[in-house]
Amino acid sequence: MAEQNCLVTNDWICGEYLRSRSQELIDATLQHVGITAVSVAIGVAVSLPLALLARRWRFLSGPILGVTTVLYSVPSLAMFSLLLPFFGLSVSLVVTGLVLYSLTVLVRNILAGLRAVPDEARDAAKGMGYGPLRLLWEVELPLALPALLAGVRITTVSTVALTTVGAIVDYGGLGTLILDGLDTTFKAQVLTASVLCVLLAVVADLLLLGLQRWLTPWTRASRTQTDRTSRKAAVAKVAEPA
Repeated sequence: MAEQNCLVTNDWICGEYLRSRSQELIDATLQHVGITAVSVAIGVAVSLPLALLARRWRFLSGPILGVTTVLYSVPSLAMFSLLLPFFGLSVSLVVTGLVLYSLTVLVRNILAGLRAVPDEARDAAKGMGYGPLRLLWEVELPLALPALLAGVRITTVSTVALTTVGAIVDYGGLGTLILDGLDTTFKAQVLTASVLCVLLAVVADLLLLGLQRWLTPWTRASRTQTDRTSRKAAVAKVAEPA
């Protein structure tokens, strides 16, 4: 009986709220996931050409990194206000703002990954007749994947958090529920939506970590070999006569 009346007593933890508002929670979660996924995907699509330009022409590296850093420093409310005349109160407004915020991490990580590709690998591919596009697609991008995917993981987690700000235009996914709950002091709604937002970030990070380990098996092999070498060195050190 007490659990059924938790909506009346406005408890923080309320099973009746989960049962009665389950569809609302599902819809908000799906909107949150959709906005996050689209924003990160577009961010990667925009960041890759920018990183390639910065690597190809070094004099562009400073301006590109500088502009993306400045964009990230703009407060989210100010960013959405600046974009409002162009997109209106729409989901495009939120996605565009999130894409602009994602560029800082993504461009830097992709650029760092491309610059870390060994010259020997490039020279070998060129010697085998690889053209620029094939070299990029089959050699450079695979070797840059660890840095690229690390950037995607960071961006995804931060985008999950920033998506909640979209509640100011009613496209914030779980953030909309949080804001509505705060306005009405609906404790169960605030806590439930907040917990779901945290769980989304954790699950997304774990899934991307698994994807990264699957796509870059050589990094695991390298770490394993390093660990074995370290253990052998430690054993040899202990076994040395005093």
